[in-house]
Amino acid sequence: MRGVVKTLMLLALAVALGAPARAEPVKIRIGWVVAPASLVPILFSEPGVAKHLGQSYTFDPVYISASPAHITAIAAGDIEVAALNFASFPSAIENAGLTDLRIVCDELEDGYDGYATAQYMVRNDSGIKTIADLKGKTVAVNGIGTGVDLGLRTGLLKGGLHYPGDFNIVEVPFPNMTPLLLEKKVDLVTEALPFMYDAKLNQEAHTLLTLKDGLGGAELSFWVMRKEFIDKNRPVVVDMLEDTVRAYRWYHDPANHEKAVEILSKFTKIPADRLDWAFTKRDNYRDPDGIVDLAALQRNINAVHALGFIKSDLDVSQYADLSLVKEAAARIK
Repeated sequence: MRGVVKTLMLLALAVALGAPARAEPVKIRIGWVVAPASLVPILFSEPGVAKHLGQSYTFDPVYISASPAHITAIAAGDIEVAALNFASFPSAIENAGLTDLRIVCDELEDGYDGYATAQYMVRNDSGIKTIADLKGKTVAVNGIGTGVDLGLRTGLLKGGLHYPGDFNIVEVPFPNMTPLLLEKKVDLVTEALPFMYDAKLNQEAHTLLTLKDGLGGAELSFWVMRKEFIDKNRPVVVDMLEDTVRAYRWYHDPANHEKAVEILSKFTKIPADRLDWAFTKRDNYRDPDGIVDLAALQRNINAVHALGFIKSDLDVSQYADLSLVKEAAARIK
């Protein structure tokens, strides 16, 4: 009997030594700017949405205040996924030399088919009624070279104002925009969600122009990854994108609206009754399949080129790999 037990133990040890070790989940750090424009910090808050999380990958949201800073972060290897836009992406290619970046998933589109668009707002008592009235004034954006910065410059250029020369630009984080405007420390601010629906702001200020006025709709945020990481971890990336698409659809399903708003309220510390606009047409648009509108992005980048922000033409199709998110979306019934 003792010999049988010994034999079984040896067999078990042999099997254990011969079995391949289970791979550790791949760490994916992803940058985000502001919620709920970005769903990243709450993306997988609903149990059961992320079916692959913790198995093939881990998901680590990293707050980075403006998209140009995402370029530095992904170049340094501090994040695996950067949230860029039509302004920061060509800068990453041309100025930072990150020609291995690949566009993989849509995050946010501005002004799409009646959905929300960023607002450039001035105080009611400022005397600013037209774009021309901004000459010599100070405007605030969340970062030089961001999408809303270039959209503002494009809109003001249509109204006859040039930068530099005709107005000043300062950088202000989105949460600080409204206080600075109402305290008369700047003349125009960039209001994104959720801040543009602030009741006091809308009592004391009004919209002078919108991002859609400037660009006619914009690919305001999309995810990019480096080709080497994708090639090394393609099945994992598809798993993560599958969970992402499932989360997009869950948040925008009217049947989940109340619970989705509760999740957002808990994260932002904003009362739920002030967030009823979220995940409706008063919100920005998110493609339910995560597909980036490359044609719109190309138009946006052409506008950036016309401003002189980038020197060369850029064909975005050379830097996109939407096959990943298409495969991911096809898995979901």
